Amino acid sequence: MIGLIGIVLSLILLMYLAYKGFSVIILAPLLALFAVMWSGLSNELLGMYSQVFMTGLGGYIIKYFPLFLLGAVFGKLMDDSGSARTIANFFVDKLGHKRAMLSIVLSCAVLTYGGVSLFVVGFAVFPIAAALFKELDIPKRLIPAAIMLGALTFTMTALPGTPAIQNAIPMPFFNTDLYAAPGLGILASIFILVTGMWWLNRRIKTASSQQEGYGQHIESHPHLNSVGSTDPSLIIAMIPILVVIITNLVLTKFILPSLDTAYLATDKFGNTSLNSVIGLWAIICALVLACVTIIVLNWKQIANIKDSIQQGVSSSFLPIFNTASEVGYGSVIASLAGFIILRDFLVGVAPSNPLISEAIVINVLAGITGSASGGLSIALNTMGETYMNLATQFGISPELMHRVASMASGALDSLPHNGAVITIITLCGLTHKQSYYDMFIVAVIIPLFALSGVITLGTIFGSF
Repeated sequence: MIGLIGIVLSLILLMYLAYKGFSVIILAPLLALFAVMWSGLSNELLGMYSQVFMTGLGGYIIKYFPLFLLGAVFGKLMDDSGSARTIANFFVDKLGHKRAMLSIVLSCAVLTYGGVSLFVVGFAVFPIAAALFKELDIPKRLIPAAIMLGALTFTMTALPGTPAIQNAIPMPFFNTDLYAAPGLGILASIFILVTGMWWLNRRIKTASSQQEGYGQHIESHPHLNSVGSTDPSLIIAMIPILVVIITNLVLTKFILPSLDTAYLATDKFGNTSLNSVIGLWAIICALVLACVTIIVLNWKQIANIKDSIQQGVSSSFLPIFNTASEVGYGSVIASLAGFIILRDFLVGVAPSNPLISEAIVINVLAGITGSASGGLSIALNTMGETYMNLATQFGISPELMHRVASMASGALDSLPHNGAVITIITLCGLTHKQSYYDMFIVAVIIPLFALSGVITLGTIFGSF
């Protein structure tokens, strides 16, 4: 019991100190060893750090570093070529100013579904949103919620085929691909988009009736007036996005399954199978091809291709080490006796339906760490095998387990201490007090309802 108390205290400290701005890369090993000491294993501290924590951290980097690296480079190239701005401006122009909120949400959705990172999307879309909302006298405080709805909800976890890391992490655990449970994912995406838009439009009407207006703000964002005349055409801007989507689909469903990959079952390649790696292989190839496509199509638009690539590479390091450190933390916690008590309790929450337990565990860990990928990684690295066995036992499709796992990571992760929440609010020059309420509704409450719906439908009808 003392060991369990140590785990709980460690988790609370991780959440609190991360919220206060301390680096997870430092916090994770320290608090993992804090839990080890509470378990009465002080003599094992160094071994836990070098053999358990670092092994968990290193294993995650080995598996997912290409996705972080290529995603960051792709996003930087999309930004520096002006392609992201072109796509955002297209939606604003075509949908008209009266549908300003929808145009911003769809701009973010298309960009993130095409593999562009949230940070690039934010920098590309915010200047357009700020100018548009100011012109129409829509409260600026609603911009963060619009960006969150488009970039960090359905295109991150629910929409089948999304290259987001939250959709990729479950693949090796359940032997699935990015298109797991497509019908349920599409239904959930429609629900989140429609309900989120209803909420935001309702908030606009309320603000208008109260004559709130855009508000008095000093616009200091460096990209506010950066929409340039040399930005590429819409066709050129969309081609890399389509390359990611189409290449990923073709490789996953047709080309890779037709290859002779029997060699993967040998010791040299870790005695694995194609099903365990096909999703990762497909998205890696798709992002490489998309990066090459951007460079070829925008050779003159990108001021310095070498610098753009280098900046993209550099920007990938901190995100993956943050998440990998949380995975290392989870590896240590999972090795403690107190965790067995916690694991058995969580699995027993709904003994006949592991989907419910899976959703609760991942949501709680994502909320504690303030990271969808971090919480999801910890949960599946510590309990993925358990859930796969339970899925087999109760006849639940691994695809359904994948979709629930992915969607569960994208709800309670968006609590106030979440890095993306803080980044978006800071980018917009606002505060939590001004903007977080609407962000909470569209990125936490609505996704939770969608997740509940997927679990219910999946339990009744199975995966589809």
